[in-house]
Amino acid sequence: MDAIISARGIQKSFGNQTALKSIDVEFIKGESVAIFGPNGAGKTTLLKVLSTIVTPTKGDVIINGINIRKDPSRARKLIGVVSHETYLYDELTARENLRFFGNMYGMEKDMLEERIAELLGQVVLLKRGNDRVGSFSRGMKQRLSIARALVHKPSILLMDEPYTGLDQQAAEAFENVLRVLDTERVTKIMVSHNIERALQICDRVMIMDKGKIAYDNMKTEIADAESFRTIYLSLVRGDTDTEGVSNLR
Repeated sequence: MDAIISARGIQKSFGNQTALKSIDVEFIKGESVAIFGPNGAGKTTLLKVLSTIVTPTKGDVIINGINIRKDPSRARKLIGVVSHETYLYDELTARENLRFFGNMYGMEKDMLEERIAELLGQVVLLKRGNDRVGSFSRGMKQRLSIARALVHKPSILLMDEPYTGLDQQAAEAFENVLRVLDTERVTKIMVSHNIERALQICDRVMIMDKGKIAYDNMKTEIADAESFRTIYLSLVRGDTDTEGVSNLR
């Protein structure tokens, strides 16, 4: 199987604190991966390294044949990022925001306008496309940030707690978008604490702890959410799932 992301010996230190400890991991084109772990496990740092936002202290990341140390700007064109920060401009409308980011990626005008309409429909914001984002609720902004991350049709979607701020309707709209991406063979990597939702949409599950990957297996090898919780607590001792695996009670 072809690895679209290959990370070797990834270490990241912030002063005297080491957030990632010599991580080796590959992600296959088109697969969907959920990453769990307690606070400080290194999950968000790993996503930031993969997205080229943070440069690793040691090691290399190859994205579709591109070494991100040598050519980060080229690698970024293949990546979409959804995080706690929406990266939206409140004074612009929803359409203007998507148009701004599409122009950043050099998309052709006609193709971009078609893509904007398509995405606004997918995230259920088509009727609000000409409204300023400053008037949107947190959930609406989060939905639009998903559209922003996808406007340039990336090959890789990195998501850090994408369900934050989403109500039930918005969460369902988000999952519908992910299903569309399945048909396009987009690689999806999601940091989450919601095991029940993650197991519905992922192919592969990872657990991180203390800067390392403690568990990495296919979803087909996990019987159910409760079985995963047992695995998690056996590996991440002392974490009472306040952030690592909530919603399993």
